[in-house]
Amino acid sequence: MAEPAEPQGLITIDDPDDPRLRDYTGLTDVELRRRREPAEGLFIAEGEKVIRRARQAGYEMRSMLLSAKWVDVMRDVIDEVPAPVYAVAPDLAERVTGYHVHRGALASMQRKPLPTAEELLTTARRVAVMEAVNDHTNIGAIFRSAAALGMDAVLLSPDCADPLYRRSVKVSMGAVFSVPYARLESWPKSLEAVREAGFTLLALTPAERARSLDEAAPHRMDRVALMLGAEGEGLSTKALMAADEWVRIPMAHGVDSLNVGAAAAVAFYAVATGRPSL
Repeated sequence: MAEPAEPQGLITIDDPDDPRLRDYTGLTDVELRRRREPAEGLFIAEGEKVIRRARQAGYEMRSMLLSAKWVDVMRDVIDEVPAPVYAVAPDLAERVTGYHVHRGALASMQRKPLPTAEELLTTARRVAVMEAVNDHTNIGAIFRSAAALGMDAVLLSPDCADPLYRRSVKVSMGAVFSVPYARLESWPKSLEAVREAGFTLLALTPAERARSLDEAAPHRMDRVALMLGAEGEGLSTKALMAADEWVRIPMAHGVDSLNVGAAAAVAFYAVATGRPSL
């Protein structure tokens, strides 16, 4: 039986310093990638499912990097996109990226212009607002919960981490492509524009003075913006003071708080329209 033909456009590379692989160099250097990727208008999608979801969301592919065994799996994508596809040995991929590429498939994708907060607030009813969330795992987890539990949009303070950083995209399983997001221009001043758009600002905090989510009944409110702070520090004093109301998740067994990713999932369920109270 004849071997399947090599996909057209597949380029085999055996030199880790080949300039065509530049988009994939030093993926474990967080500071370098934080600077490079937004400046150059790219992000990295890792794994078959995430790459496919990025394409389905309308992101243009710049190139794809595959180990040999993933060529057949991604053959339909190779045939459909005009971007170059580089086939490399696993050890070369590791030398280029800085880590063992377990999923065997990476794609460099072109970013889209971000919408403004005002554009998102026009049609949204349930919005998550993040302040200074800089852990990429938490960013990804929050976006995944936001997508699964029906949040309409995410707003980020100016100092939040990049949702399109590789780790965030991977943890979210591509959910960052499903929920529109925007960056607020100033913090917490921009929260006033959220309120003026008809949203009740609810600050999620374990503080004793906060009302429990079942008492606040956010699922009955017309428009809700749920504010989430960074792991450990929580929302800043300025952010708390800018909120309309403080809300908390009732805790048991002496536990004082949850990881922000877990807390976000619980709170998103509580604010979803048509959901029963906690």
